[in-house]
Amino acid sequence: MDKTSIYGLTYNQLKDWLVEHGQKRFRAQQVWNWLYKKRVKNFADMTNVNTDCLELLEEHFVLHTLGEEIKQESSDGTIKFLFRLQDGNLIETVLMRFNYGLSVCVTTQVGCNIGCSFCASGLLKKSRDLNSGEIVEQIMNVQAHLDAKGEGERVSHIVVMGIGEPFDNFNNLMNFLYVVNDDKGLNIGARHITVSTSGLAHKIYEFADTGIQVNLAISIHAPNDELRTQIMKINKAFPIEKLMESVDYYLEKTNRRITYEYIMLKGVNDHKKEAMQLAKLLRNHRHLAYVNLIPYNSVDEHDQYQRSDSQSIQTFFETLKEQGIHCGVRWENGADIDAACGQLRSKQIKKKNIV
Repeated sequence: MDKTSIYGLTYNQLKDWLVEHGQKRFRAQQVWNWLYKKRVKNFADMTNVNTDCLELLEEHFVLHTLGEEIKQESSDGTIKFLFRLQDGNLIETVLMRFNYGLSVCVTTQVGCNIGCSFCASGLLKKSRDLNSGEIVEQIMNVQAHLDAKGEGERVSHIVVMGIGEPFDNFNNLMNFLYVVNDDKGLNIGARHITVSTSGLAHKIYEFADTGIQVNLAISIHAPNDELRTQIMKINKAFPIEKLMESVDYYLEKTNRRITYEYIMLKGVNDHKKEAMQLAKLLRNHRHLAYVNLIPYNSVDEHDQYQRSDSQSIQTFFETLKEQGIHCGVRWENGADIDAACGQLRSKQIKKKNIV
C-alpha cells in the first residue's frame, strides 16, 4: 500500500480520518502539535500519543517524501533548495530574507504548461501536480533547516510563485493554504501568504468564493492582448477582458488589494506607451491595485529577452505613479545562485541527461 504524506491533511481531515479509524478526536490536536509545533522527525517521537494510534499512522502515512538534492546559498542570504520527490522528479523551493521576515517561495507542479516565452519554469513541461503534502513539506524542510541553525528563526511569509500554475492545481493548493494558515499548526497569517496566477480567470472567481484572506497576485506582464499573447500564451484562453472581469468579481467579493506582477523586458513591454496603457487598464480600481515591476532575470534558453535598462524601469515607474497607480520595483534575490525560477532544476536535469 502506498503511503502518503501526513502533511497533506488539514486539521479537520486528520480529525475525521482518525475518528473513522477508531481514534478519539483529541488525537488530531496531539498529532498536529507534534508535527507543526515540535516538528518531530518520526511518528515514534510523539510520546503522548497511544501505541494504537502511532501504529495506525505508521501504516498509512509518512513524514518525509522530499529529499534535499542541492542547496545553493547566496551572498544576500537567499537559499535555493532543489528537492527530489519520491518518484525522482525535482522541484525548487526558495528561502528569502527581508526586513519584515523570512519568506519561502513554493512550487506547486512538476514543470509548467503555461508557456510564458521568457520563463525558465516552462522549459520543462508539466508532468504532474504536486499533492498538498509535497507542497507543505517544502515549508517544513526549510523550517527544519532554520531549526538546525538553532537561532530561533521561523518562516513568517509564503509566496506561491514557484514552478507551475497554482490555480491549475487548485484543490491541493487550497489544502496547503488551510494547513499552513491554521493557528493549531504553523500559524502563518493569511495576509502573510500570497498566491500568484498567470491569469486563469475561472479560478479567480473560485478563489474569491472561498473567502480565504490570502493575498492574490496576477502576472500581467503586458497591458494589451497583442503583446500579452506574444509573451504569454495563456492570454489566448483568458484575454485581458476576461481576466479583468474576474478581477472585478474578486474585488467586489473581497475588497482586497491585488498585486500585478510585471516583468520588465528590454524593448518589449517597457516603453512609456505600455506604462500608460497599464495605468488605463487599472484606473477603475487603482485604490486596490499595486504594480510590482520586476527586472528580468536572464535565461540562457530565452536569449531573445534582456533586462530593461535602469532608465526605462525608472520612466515606467514614474509614469505609473503620475497616473495614480501604486507601484514599486522588486529587485531579485539570489542573483548569484540561478535566480530565475526553474533555472536550477532545468540545469540539473540537463546535467544528468534526464531529458
